[in-house]
Amino acid sequence: MPADFVIAAERPDGPDVVALLARLDAYLASLYAPEDNHILSVDELLAPAVRFFVARIDGAAVGCGAARRMPGEPATDGVAYGEVKRMMVDPAHRGRRIGAHLLAAIEAGLRDDGIALALLETGRDQHEALRLYERAGYTRRGAFGGYPDNGLSVFLHKRLYDGRQRR
Repeated sequence: MPADFVIAAERPDGPDVVALLARLDAYLASLYAPEDNHILSVDELLAPAVRFFVARIDGAAVGCGAARRMPGEPATDGVAYGEVKRMMVDPAHRGRRIGAHLLAAIEAGLRDDGIALALLETGRDQHEALRLYERAGYTRRGAFGGYPDNGLSVFLHKRLYDGRQRR
């Protein structure tokens, strides 16, 4: 990881992290109607099944992302998965691969938990996010987790390891 930023697992309820999440919420609200935003609240991010990561530069939160461990369901053929949620890098700090490093930290946490499958839902109008995920090896798939297939969401997945042994 580059020396100019640090990524670590943290609580999502620190003041600067809450402010970062509020900026993400405002951005998403500018793109989609409230019923089309599938946002986990700070309280939901505090759940034991969630790992939350923060990227910091000189102590300031500049990015975040989470993984929520989920049980298998019909859309995953019964395979448990980790859902990537709340990815955000402050626009002033984009282009430094912070998002790629956050995503790698999330994936490593899922592998550590024995989760071999990462899934996510993002919006079709979030072009930067789609590029990030596709560059990281995520491919398109059908809806999962009860999300509506409304034409606004893009569903992606990535196999983190083969399921027989951890990498």
